[in-house]
Amino acid sequence: MSIYIHIPFCSNICSYCDFCKFYYNSNWVDNYLVSLEKEIKLNYKGEMIDTIYIGGGTPTCLNNEQLEKLLKLTNLFNKRNIEFTVETNVNLDLDKIELLKRYGVNRISIGVQTVNCKYLKFLNRYHTKEDVINLVNLLKKNDFNINVDLIYAISNQTLEELSDDLDFILSLDVNHISTYSLIIEPHTKLYINNVSNIDEDLDYEMYQLINKKLNKYHHYEISNFAKEGYESKHNLVYWNNKEYYGFGIGASGYINNIRYDNTRSYKNYINGECMLDKHNLDLNEIISNEFILGLRKIDGIDVNEFYKKYNINITSIDIVNKLIKENKLILTDKLKINPEYIYISNTILVNFIDLKI
Repeated sequence: MSIYIHIPFCSNICSYCDFCKFYYNSNWVDNYLVSLEKEIKLNYKGEMIDTIYIGGGTPTCLNNEQLEKLLKLTNLFNKRNIEFTVETNVNLDLDKIELLKRYGVNRISIGVQTVNCKYLKFLNRYHTKEDVINLVNLLKKNDFNINVDLIYAISNQTLEELSDDLDFILSLDVNHISTYSLIIEPHTKLYINNVSNIDEDLDYEMYQLINKKLNKYHHYEISNFAKEGYESKHNLVYWNNKEYYGFGIGASGYINNIRYDNTRSYKNYINGECMLDKHNLDLNEIISNEFILGLRKIDGIDVNEFYKKYNINITSIDIVNKLIKENKLILTDKLKINPEYIYISNTILVNFIDLKI
């Protein structure tokens, strides 16, 4: 079992999160942590925990006292020898690093995004290359497993600029790199300011460049690259369609075949009205998710494991055979998306929505 804890706080006012303002009201943060503890105690059933991931915000933007309160909550879980990840921006200091280490955090995901000054300002980030290098070196000295996030396809970004970012990240020699194409969502600050997504052809060229530059890493999921043995155990829980708890405002979870979403309302959450909705999945929906999530992995779905889970031969499913005949899926001992179609994988995955077995 895995734990995901959403912390809706950021170290700066950004374009993507409606909760950033909470960071500027210490009482709101304290109340949130109290409610988070109540939610965990009410819902966690004592299972042995394999991974913990705290993020979906910037937990390390909390002051030391608040961060320790948050980390103490993980003592409520039954765990040993786990992968324990915390997200951070580049402005992580030694005191917080030591605090994270004391509570068993062993993996840090750094939101570097870019080191191009022009795009840092665009993304409301204010670190330098030197800041990133210093943090990575400090984390390595403290034996942390490190992921670096990269955002590409930023408005007006060129291939050469992306290449420079990739060269810099490669020079850091970290164990894991996550790459995300910037999508301008409605109602965000960027959307309101009439910022548009880049040309699709250029986006594709950028994706190809990333694959080429990171070819010494294991490309194990559409957006993720790792040194052998350093694939994210937590993220693989999602892509292998396994169950996990989600705690906090806006968190999602999957327990006992029930997928649920928590409220995004601070007021409701503080008042104990945590869950917004839940849905008990039938077998068709579970298998649908198995394909939609599992085919995100470059190596795809293990055919024998699929049979063990569902007592169904994967080739008995009509849409699977159709996509194999169209050469969009490849079948060996695993079922995977043809590498030629990985970039447009969503056009394949939509075939498994509302699947009927």
